Amino acid sequence: MKPESVGGNVSWDIHTMRTSNNTTSVIPQCKPPYSDSANFVIILYSIVLVIGIPANILTLWLTILQIWRKNVLAVYLFSLSLSELMYLGTIPLWILYVQNDHNWQWGPTACKITGYIFFNNIYISILLLCCISVDRYLAVEYALESRGIRRQKIAIVVTVVIYTLVALTHSAAFIISDGDQTGNQTTCFETLPIPSYVAHFYVARFIIGFLIPLSTLIYTNFVIKKRIETSVSFTDQQKAKVKYLAITIIIIFMICFAPYHFVLLTRSIAYYLKDSSENLCDFEEEIYTTYSILLCLVTVNSIADPFIYVLVSENVRKDICKAMRGWRRQLSINTRSDSTYPHFHNSRDHQQLDKEYSTQSGFGIPDILQDRN
Repeated sequence: MKPESVGGNVSWDIHTMRTSNNTTSVIPQCKPPYSDSANFVIILYSIVLVIGIPANILTLWLTILQIWRKNVLAVYLFSLSLSELMYLGTIPLWILYVQNDHNWQWGPTACKITGYIFFNNIYISILLLCCISVDRYLAVEYALESRGIRRQKIAIVVTVVIYTLVALTHSAAFIISDGDQTGNQTTCFETLPIPSYVAHFYVARFIIGFLIPLSTLIYTNFVIKKRIETSVSFTDQQKAKVKYLAITIIIIFMICFAPYHFVLLTRSIAYYLKDSSENLCDFEEEIYTTYSILLCLVTVNSIADPFIYVLVSENVRKDICKAMRGWRRQLSINTRSDSTYPHFHNSRDHQQLDKEYSTQSGFGIPDILQDRN
């Protein structure tokens, strides 16, 4: 919908809604400045899409290798990348949606599924990041006591529970009207001003989906940092890596998730303090560009996590180099012996690769903590 002016200075339309007692209430339909943030949103979404898909596919492959080696963190990292890839697959629709001036053209079902995946990904990612930090915390603070807890089977159960709870919580996306397109509403989950149930949900998302996980991340990473610094079992280089990893995790989490959730809280407070629907619409229009830009920062998490936890790891780089050397040897052998006993050479080369991959490697700093057990 294009921003328009009605009656000179008023930038919102009026439409009516029939209530259950046959009375008619007047509801404003805001006209936010979609074009102000459109270029930024499209560019950032495109960058995230181009980098995020290959990074998360590579992470999936690397974490599968680690799952075979009984690495507990690999379960959480695999699930995290799987969630990110599901969301990244919906980004082209969001780009087209923004390009089309926020007119959703693919029907309400596609809108609700796309929005559902987006909402799920945010909180699955947040909770899995908490699981990773808690697992590392247990490995450092309760190395012996946590042996029975830090197992792959338990990690799988925890992951399934997280996916299930988040999915059930956001299943309301399929029944609320925000995902429907009508004559007065052609947007997808952008009903403005926000309805009362959305304002309540924003507060719950801020407290349960952001504030509690942030407190968990800060506490666990602070304990890890302090414990490693006072330990004689780690080198100065390892201590520095743990310190910088802990700081990086908190900073990236704050950049990606804090601004968005604070805007949600601000919009909820504005709803509770509103003195008129017109004033609320004015507020929503003023804050929309900021909200839209900060919402984009959430997607940056899709490319940040693979690099923080997996791709920057020295051991992972060694795994990639080993695989590339193995593929080059395989290609060379197949080229030289295409017609002479290829099965013999292939079998021997696979045995060498199996031997190389049987080594217990991990995810850099997380694996330093894992090896303490």
